[in-house]
Amino acid sequence: MQTAIPCALMRGGSSKGLYFLQDDLPTDEQLRSAVLVAAMGSDARQIDAVGGAQPLTSKAAIVSKSASGDADVDYLFVQVVVGEGRVDSTPNCGNMLAAVAPFAIEKGLVAVSDPETRVRVRMLNSNNLCELIVQTPGGVVTYDGDARIDGVPGTSAPIVCNYLDVAGSASGSLLPTGNVIDEIDGVEITCIDNGMPVVVMRAGDLGITGYESCSALDANTDFKQRLESIRLQAGPLMNLGDVASKVVPKMSLITPAVHGGNVNTRTFIPHNCHAAIGVLGAVSVATACILPGSVAAGIAVVPGGSTKQLSVEHPSGEFSVTLQVEGPADAPVVSRAGLLRTARLIMRGEVMVPEAVWDGHS
Repeated sequence: MQTAIPCALMRGGSSKGLYFLQDDLPTDEQLRSAVLVAAMGSDARQIDAVGGAQPLTSKAAIVSKSASGDADVDYLFVQVVVGEGRVDSTPNCGNMLAAVAPFAIEKGLVAVSDPETRVRVRMLNSNNLCELIVQTPGGVVTYDGDARIDGVPGTSAPIVCNYLDVAGSASGSLLPTGNVIDEIDGVEITCIDNGMPVVVMRAGDLGITGYESCSALDANTDFKQRLESIRLQAGPLMNLGDVASKVVPKMSLITPAVHGGNVNTRTFIPHNCHAAIGVLGAVSVATACILPGSVAAGIAVVPGGSTKQLSVEHPSGEFSVTLQVEGPADAPVVSRAGLLRTARLIMRGEVMVPEAVWDGHS
């Protein structure tokens, strides 16, 4: 009465989800979405499936050999929206991306090298490329190591992520509105997309300090309503259309850093305050910080030189982003964004979905 689907449960960065080979899922997109909802859970608690009842643990990655000559594997990210019984494949997820390379190596999709393996991944959500460098001593993926990332306990082997030309990933351009500054509901915003569409705002302009806990911000209904009003209006301006049912754009409020970083953030994905900050969300926020005239002017501390490392502080620590910058100072262009993530294989086997959802044959 149930259909068994091969998969792996993996942590990628500070997210967790199911990883599938494309050939193990239905080819029909609508049916595939129903299968993923059944696997992760359709109710708010996700009590009858493997989801963790929050966005960071209700994710899926679909991986296959790449159909293009410039990548090794293709990766489609799918967010199963908690409590709504639907999916959203509009944005990328840089955290889940970190485990795509280990998964692909484990599944034999790419040749392994010693002591490390480079895997070029095409992110199908945005048609962008990322090179992942995985530790594979003796030709075997290692998950143990000394790398530490905030939001994840302990240490693991480092995975270097080099994002290549991700500007306009979902909106078509780095500044989708054509402006460095826009104004909605009397609030100045910077709409930016360098791997993830993000609306960046000064926290003080929305009547908060920007240093509150996630639970305090989530309980502030007046603030949340104001934030959602801005998001819904920003969506069409960013070429994203009606975003009422989408998880983009993300909303990131910034304040001066307090722990030695370059900027402090509180990010919503899109309705709940993120315990940290997404990988590509951090890249977009860091990019906004280096743009002259953005809302980050006077808030973010921007290092000099063509290689800029920015520490983006968030509720559970910080996220370091390295930007390779070209062009004039008044119009910088980010040619490469590099960062460090970790991943771990937690479990592999089969996830069971009701046969009424999919019989495994169509």
